[in-house]
Amino acid sequence: MLLPPLVPQLDNKATDVSAIKGDNPLIWPLLSLLQKSVQGWKVHHLATELQSQGLMHDLDPIPEKDLFKRNFLLMNALFELQDMLLPGQWVQTQAMDIRILRILPGDIDLIQHQEAGLKSYYLDWANYDTSSNVVRDMLESFWTSYKSYIGINGRVMHLTQALRVLELDVSASDREIRRQWRKLALKWHPDRQGGDAARFREVCEAWQTLRGRDSD
Repeated sequence: MLLPPLVPQLDNKATDVSAIKGDNPLIWPLLSLLQKSVQGWKVHHLATELQSQGLMHDLDPIPEKDLFKRNFLLMNALFELQDMLLPGQWVQTQAMDIRILRILPGDIDLIQHQEAGLKSYYLDWANYDTSSNVVRDMLESFWTSYKSYIGINGRVMHLTQALRVLELDVSASDREIRRQWRKLALKWHPDRQGGDAARFREVCEAWQTLRGRDSD
């Protein structure tokens, strides 16, 4: 069974990250890579591929910390994606064999139980060795790269239009906005069956506008 990596205890002032709003933007390019491949990926090969696409950057001048942070971001995104694709598909998160399974494993309950500790670790941003402001800046930088990669040129969508694209009204809560954004982004992701690149870009634009409202 995999165990969370050993990391130094962090200063309490540096772990105020539980209130960070938004998604790990690596979820979407990872979905593309996994959907297109029938072969399993090694976690470091995923990192190399994302870096070649300009979607993953250097995260720390110390090589050991840079490696840890890359791994943390990838595993965080994979576990988020795992929840998003259930119950239709299963994201296998073994570090040397990462893939999307079209048929759920027969022992999925056992697997989920065995992975619970690891999953909890990687979904908790307090375990990322930095402050909440740095995490926000890092995710914003990744979003900027991903918007450019899929052809979104700036945040130009009006709030009312953004809500309409996500099929929400003005009373929608932050939680409802995030849940609906994920639902529609999965539906229209161009590498999924029935996906549509233009609609995917549109919901991404809407999310950027409403995410901006989120953080005000």
